[in-house]
Amino acid sequence: MGRLDGKVAIVTGAARGQGATEARLFASEGARVVLADVLDDEGEAVAAEIGDAATYLHLDVTDEAQWAAAVARAEELFGPVGVLVNNAGILHFQAVHKIEADDFARVMRVTVGGVFHGMKALTPSMARAGGGAIVNISSTAGLQGQPFLGAYVASKWAVRGLSKTAAISLGPKGIRVNSLHP
Repeated sequence: MGRLDGKVAIVTGAARGQGATEARLFASEGARVVLADVLDDEGEAVAAEIGDAATYLHLDVTDEAQWAAAVARAEELFGPVGVLVNNAGILHFQAVHKIEADDFARVMRVTVGGVFHGMKALTPSMARAGGGAIVNISSTAGLQGQPFLGAYVASKWAVRGLSKTAAISLGPKGIRVNSLHP
């Protein structure tokens, strides 16, 4: 208990599943948590369940302006953000030769673009906080190919590569960047 005392975190895709679990865990460890998602009713319910240590914000991770507003609101409520968990992503089942271009692009926009926009938006806040940690949720699909998951696999490999590149760029600013591969 208390490993995240005094930390402010934003968790994307936090309205349900893994993101909601991450938000609950962060709050139980002492963090103030901004749950970000497009599933408003579910996200508000999870934030209410967590209590005063949490708030919910609507965030389309593909929208740079919404990211700027989310960071500003998080800072207004809790102070500089020191932790970002880029959890939002889309799983799309389809054989590679049958994936529609729009579906492939949507998976990449959310899963990779969301990670990119989040890191870009949070870097100044983390620098003001004296450093921080970014955790980009990839997958075992970011380590190996899998059938019927071409768009998802491509997006998770991209998250892995983007994380490694960001770690090199942001490390000198005191910002650690890692990808996890559940």
